[in-house]
Amino acid sequence: MMPGPGQVPGFDMNRHFIEEMIPHHEDAVVMAELALAQAEHQELRALAENIKRDQAREIEQMKEWYRAWYGTEVPPGHMSGHMPGMGMGNPRSIDGVRPFDKAFIEAMIPHHWMAVHMSTMALQRADKPELRGMLQSIVTTQTAEIEQMRQWYRTWYGTEPPTFGPGGHMMGGPMMGGPGPHRGSRAQ
Repeated sequence: MMPGPGQVPGFDMNRHFIEEMIPHHEDAVVMAELALAQAEHQELRALAENIKRDQAREIEQMKEWYRAWYGTEVPPGHMSGHMPGMGMGNPRSIDGVRPFDKAFIEAMIPHHWMAVHMSTMALQRADKPELRGMLQSIVTTQTAEIEQMRQWYRTWYGTEPPTFGPGGHMMGGPMMGGPGPHRGSRAQ
């Protein structure tokens, strides 16, 4: 069995996390922008505004740290695949879907869950105090947002949101990009 990214001698979790989390956050910002334009519920639009603001700020902070710590810009579009599931599909796949709020929650819960999972893993090896503070903030904030979205889903749709397994896949179907119960035969 090959060692995981956090187990390789000389592996820099600080660098790896930033390289993986920036594109992940960028996807969340895209989804939040779609929600600001298309969400049916004011509560979801307010959450989208918070996601957009917080994650855009975190992206800029991570870029600043990366330049200071490594003397270079973050590689563009870096998604090495070492953190399975960080790329959750095309964030624009929810554009125009109705009901939009349902599609957004079904996409954002596993997206947030993956950020919480990866931040928790990174806390085991990250050694920069500034980054460790951000990791803890991601865990706390996004866990609370997941619970809020789950509550809204139950209230608005009368059922539990889909349960997601490893890799961000709904039990019984793909999380994003494939046909789901709310997508019908809409082309992706």
